[in-house]
Order: sequence, then structure tokens, then C-alpha cells
Amino acid sequence: MKKILLLLTFCSSVALAQQKQRSSLSPDSRAIRRDVPMTNSILKAFEAGTRDFSGTPGANYWQMETDFVIQASLDPSTQTITGTETIKVHNNSPDELDVVVLRLDHNIFRADVPRGSSTPAEQTEGMIVTRITVNGEAVNLNPPRPRRNDPPSLKAMNLTKTVAYISLEKPIAAGATAELEIDWNTKLPGGDNGRGHRMTQRFDSTLFQPTQWFPRLAKYDDLRGWETSEYLGPAEFFNNFGRFDVSLTVPAGWIVSGIGVLQNPEEVLTPTAIERLSGVLDTDEEVTIVSEEEKGPGKSTLAGDMLTWRFVADRVNDFAWATSDRFIWKATRANIPGKGFIPLHMVFIPERAKYFEEAAAISRHALEFYSDLWAPYPFPQLTMQDGPSAGMEYPMVINSNQGAADHEVAHQWWPMMVGTNETRYGWMDEGFNQYMNILSAADSNNEPYNLDGRGQSYGRMSGSEDEAPLMWASNDAGSGYGFQTYLKTPLMLSMLGGIVGDEQVIAAMKKYTDTWAFKHPSPWDYMFFMQNELGENLEWFWYYWLFTTESVDGSIQKVDLKDDQAVVTVRQDGQMPSPVVLEVEYEGELQGGVATNIQMEQTSQTTMLITYPVDIWFGGEKEIELVLPFRTSQIKKITLDPHRRFPDKDASDNVWEK
Repeated sequence: MKKILLLLTFCSSVALAQQKQRSSLSPDSRAIRRDVPMTNSILKAFEAGTRDFSGTPGANYWQMETDFVIQASLDPSTQTITGTETIKVHNNSPDELDVVVLRLDHNIFRADVPRGSSTPAEQTEGMIVTRITVNGEAVNLNPPRPRRNDPPSLKAMNLTKTVAYISLEKPIAAGATAELEIDWNTKLPGGDNGRGHRMTQRFDSTLFQPTQWFPRLAKYDDLRGWETSEYLGPAEFFNNFGRFDVSLTVPAGWIVSGIGVLQNPEEVLTPTAIERLSGVLDTDEEVTIVSEEEKGPGKSTLAGDMLTWRFVADRVNDFAWATSDRFIWKATRANIPGKGFIPLHMVFIPERAKYFEEAAAISRHALEFYSDLWAPYPFPQLTMQDGPSAGMEYPMVINSNQGAADHEVAHQWWPMMVGTNETRYGWMDEGFNQYMNILSAADSNNEPYNLDGRGQSYGRMSGSEDEAPLMWASNDAGSGYGFQTYLKTPLMLSMLGGIVGDEQVIAAMKKYTDTWAFKHPSPWDYMFFMQNELGENLEWFWYYWLFTTESVDGSIQKVDLKDDQAVVTVRQDGQMPSPVVLEVEYEGELQGGVATNIQMEQTSQTTMLITYPVDIWFGGEKEIELVLPFRTSQIKKITLDPHRRFPDKDASDNVWEK
């Protein structure tokens, strides 16, 4: 009992000391952080010279590449894919690899693996691996329990998990190439109980939409080596770029669509379909390649028992496909700026045709608009695939109808072109996507985009205990995943546009896209590239938006009009600072001098916009008096943050009227 009392006394004294310390801080002061945290992973990359403060790839930048050759067959009666694949691993790193990490995402359908909020449509045995070799040597798939001081051996571990490991007896040397062979099979889940993307991959036994359907090599990079985060369902992926050569065997009469370019149309398509395809690039109209009436062997495809469709894709980071014995196949074209026409395909089942009536027009606009906004669409075609997943993206393929078409097409730029790590930094993928969707929607409506109000709206969300900061790993964001990954980034970029201008933000991101195309930028690369391109130190901005959940919470406390001077008292109750932007409405003609260190813009005959830079807060104040730099007897109204770009819980205290 005496020990407990002593402990309670100690804890009470500590709590009292902390309370006194807090009470000694002025309510009108705050500590403004003005630098970006540098984690061990980015410091490692800086030291190695693979990245630096320019935000561009460093002189020693490298990336792993993986080339796949896959032969797979689908048995609709068992809903199972059986495959064999060869992965050529190009170890472009300076590291010797004594382990290889595999991603076996279909193991999420097993009953004994961790999951996030996703629910599989049915439980399966997951990804069943039956054989692995490394450079021709067999891997032990059922090794005994490891013991201390075991000699290195070629063995696999965790083959029933979403992340598996192959321990190598002979490491892969830096700069060397190794070859893995893997045999496997997996059942595609179907039914009505799936919740979340990729959790349902078939309609009965008549339409299959395989995704993450084959063993993949995990990403290996200069930041943290192997990316070993588990696949939990909601968060998406981080893959190596490489070449895919994929042969898919299905029953005759089944249409197959997929990533890349079909290499053997004469072996699977009817002469009629081939002739129709030849005219797709000649018209903006939709061309029917296979109609609803053309079903079965000899009609939708060549006759026979089983047919093998071969697709090849270069410089892509994944492979997805779809197949059905009921597909209608239509195609049209899109005109890519600086590149010319490419085909745009759609495959869907008859009863869902209404969801594809506007799909081609929406996707064409997205391809052309984003090509002009960021960079020309880099791939030779785009395919829209019908199925249970109506909102998922892969290079050259979107599992989508018209509902999510614009959003899914936008993913062709990130992460399919700019290879961001969606597992950790979903905001660099989905968040950028949401931002560019705003611009595209305005363009499709023939109206100027408007980002006003979005930055301010974050103030109503800021401080929620359910919100993870943007730099918290998306895979672990919990119930706040949707807001963190999708919705917050456009609000951040709204505020950035309020500081430097929206057009300047777009121009900088265009150059960022070009600089990091088919590479793998980190958040620090983005931050440093953007501020270098914009010519302004924005580390304070990145810190508060990316590493915290703080807001500005600005207000006009009072306005004193005396001696022909207006003294405006502005307060910021949040920890995040921002420039002070005041819109002054007045009568008559303003007179007075021009103050230094502020920007003044005449926005109408009776309105002046005055901007004070953010550094007026860097001394730690929460409240500051600003003297307007002209005679003010005719001032009628002053509005703080008139474009509503800075996070604010309550905007009603942002207006003063005489």
C-alpha cells in the first residue's frame, strides 16, 4: 500500500507540474514549425544520392524492374485460374539481395489473415503456390521451423499470407538478374456478400474480373528496401515497372480483354471482328466489334474448344483482365495531344448496357483533357471492363462504367505513370486524382474551375480523432481512410493555390509529372520539387498539412478607425499559420501610400485585395494588428480570407462591416 501511495503522490506532482507549465504559456502565442520532418528512410536516400532537396531524381537514383511471362487458364466450372509464370528480376539496386518478397494478395480471401474494412464475397483457399524455383533451383515450400544458426537455404515462408518470403541460398548480386518460376492456382470469389473493391471478382460463372490474381514481386526501392506492408483490403498498391507477356486460355466463345495489345487476333477473333476493329481509329462513333447476338464459338470468337489470348504490355506495373461468354464489345477512339488517335474499348454484359451509354464520351474527354493537363497518355490503348468492381484502375484498363470513368481514367497518370506508393501515401494517388477530377468536371461543363471554399472547409474536419495525418500510412488509417486518402488533398491544394495561385500549382505539377514519369517519387520529392518550382519556401505549409491535423481558424477581432487609419486585429487560433488576405470594400477613391511586404490588388472599382505574407506569424503570435496602408474613412467592409482557402472552423467571424 505504501508503494501505491508513493506512486500516486509522484503522479500527482508530475500532473501539477505539467498543469503549471501549460498555464504559463500565453494564450496568444504558438510555436510555428517551419521545417519538414525527415524520416530515416528519406535521410538514407539523401545520403546515398538517390534523392535530394531539388525534388528531382538524384544522380544515383535507381529502381527495380520485373518482367513477367505468364501462362494461365480459366475453368469457369470451378471458377479457378491455374497458372505458371516466370519473373525476371533486374536487381538495379546497389544491394545484394538474400531474400525475395512476394505479394500473394488473393490470400486475403482466406479465413485466417488480417483484414481492414473489406469483406470477401466468399472465403477461398487463397493463392495456392505449388512450385517455386530460383535460377532453376527448387525452393522448399514446406521448410521445418527455423532454428538459430541454421545455414542459408532456399526456402519459402508465409505462403498462406499476403506477403511471403523466399530465403535465398545464393544472394542476387547488385546489378544482376535472377529468374523465378512459380506455379499456382486461385479461385475467384463471387456472391453477394463482398464489401470493398476487389473483394468480388466474378458474376456467377459467366463473367470473371481477375485482379491481383497472380504472385507478384514486392516493390524494392532506395527508401526502405522491400515494401512488406500486408494487403488489408482498402489501401492499394506499390509495384515495379516492367514488361508483361501474358497468355490467357479460356473456352471458345469467351471474349477476353486486358492490359496491353492483343498479339494474336487472327487466332481468337472472327474475320468480321478483325475487320470492324480495323476501322475504329477512323471515326468518333462507337463501332460494335461483337454484338449481343454474336454469342458462342464461331460467332463471338473463332470456333474450337479452348482459345489462348496473348497480350503484351511494356513499362507497366500490373496486369488485369476480364472475360465473359456474354460480353458486348464496342470501341471508339480518343485523340491524344501530341500523339494522335488511340483505340478506346468497352466490354460489358447486355443487362448493364445502360451504364455504358456515356462511358466512351466521358473516357475520351478524360484521356484528352488529362493528356493536355499533365502529359500525353503514354499507353497504346484503354479498355473499360464491366464486372462486380465498378471503380478500380490498372495500366490501360479500368474496371469501371460511366459512373467512375473520369476518376479511373485519371489514375493512368498516377500511379500508372508516376509510380507512387499507394500503400503508404494514398494522398499522392487518390488525392491528386480527386484534385484533377475537379478540373476535368469544370472543363466538361465548359466552365472555369473553382477551388474556392475547399481549403476553408477543412477547418470543420480538423482535429477529429478519427483522422490520420496524410503522412500516416494509408494502410493503417482505419475508419478515416476515405477522408485521408481521397478527400483531404484537394483541400490542401486549394490552400496552396490561395497562396501562390492555382495556375502556378497546376504548372508546377505538370513539370513534376514529366520529371517523375515511370519513376517512384516520395512525398519529400513532391514537397521539395513543388516549392523549388514555385520559388517559395513552403516547408511550414507541408508540415501542417501532411504531418498534422491542425487548422488556421482565423478571425477579425476588431477594426479601429482613427486618424484616417484602419487598424485591423486579426487572430489565428489554430496551430497552422497562413497569409492574411483581406478584401476591403470602400466608397470613393482611396488615398494613401504603399506599404512594403504586402501585396495589393485592385479587384474592382471599389474593392482592394491586400495580402500579408505568412511570415508575419513566425514570431509565434496568435493575434496581430495590421495597419491598412491608405486613408480609410470610406471603408465599408473588410472580409478575411474572401476566397475561403484557409482552414476555418467558423467563418462567421471573418467579416467586419462599418
